[in-house]
Amino acid sequence: MSESMSPSSVVVLAGATGQLGLLIAHHLRQQGATVRALVRPKANASAEAASLRLQGVELIEVDYSQPEQLRQACLGADCVVSAVSGLREVIVEAQTRLLEAAVAAGVPRFIPSDFSIDYTKLPEGSNRNLDLRREFQQRLDAAPIQATSVLNGMFTDLLTGQAPVILMGPRRVVYWGDADQPLDFTTMRDTAAFTAAAALDATTPRYLRVAGEVASIRGLQAAAQAATGQEFKLFRVGSLPAFGKVIKLTKILMPAPNEVFPPWQGMQYLHNMFSGLPKLTPLDNARYPHLRWTPVREVLATPQV
Repeated sequence: MSESMSPSSVVVLAGATGQLGLLIAHHLRQQGATVRALVRPKANASAEAASLRLQGVELIEVDYSQPEQLRQACLGADCVVSAVSGLREVIVEAQTRLLEAAVAAGVPRFIPSDFSIDYTKLPEGSNRNLDLRREFQQRLDAAPIQATSVLNGMFTDLLTGQAPVILMGPRRVVYWGDADQPLDFTTMRDTAAFTAAAALDATTPRYLRVAGEVASIRGLQAAAQAATGQEFKLFRVGSLPAFGKVIKLTKILMPAPNEVFPPWQGMQYLHNMFSGLPKLTPLDNARYPHLRWTPVREVLATPQV
């Protein structure tokens, strides 16, 4: 596919002090883009903000409750990229205010903070965080702006700790359902590099789907063994319907409604993936040929700090 790259573009980046946002800013600057990072006042003195400044990113303090501040920050931009993280106030309400500001400022393109499995294929109620993205999606699709969502499956980085699938200590790969179900994984760094390329590409479609590696549970087992040189065994906990019951029970016992990633939310995400419903297809990995995709094995072999 031909690329329509414009390295001299001006990109407004929300959520720039988060882990993914920092990486997106880095890749945008590497490609010569002018980056304006929207930061809340309390984040302006952070180490992350200092890192952004060192990379040549312009930091603009904004109050998301002030539409005119947001509009002014978006003036003259070619694309707004959102990498914000949170619940309804952030994913739906704050992003809506950012979207309205982008439209008011005449920005032609908007990339929302999706970065997930294909939530458009999931039933309502199966994943709280992705339901919020679907709600914002409806507002975005109704707005007079060109939108592109980047869908990347699960961040491969989570396999080394936060997603309890590959257990290094007991050398087990834990799963529910079918060990041969294909699953999508992309590192945060690769997702950021692809998002930066998409932000500078005026020809992007509504959805772009990428997977650094498509691997089943058996594939994860092989990757863990290749990375460590040790044998890993599969441990099937139970069926997907049984997993659903465990999630409901966990949500009752540990509701944590104000946490972005309580234990049951991660379980919902894994249940979605194991179901096969949000499998990404077709994949757009080849859209930007200069990008390299990091395999699961390489992530597992990297020493964790």
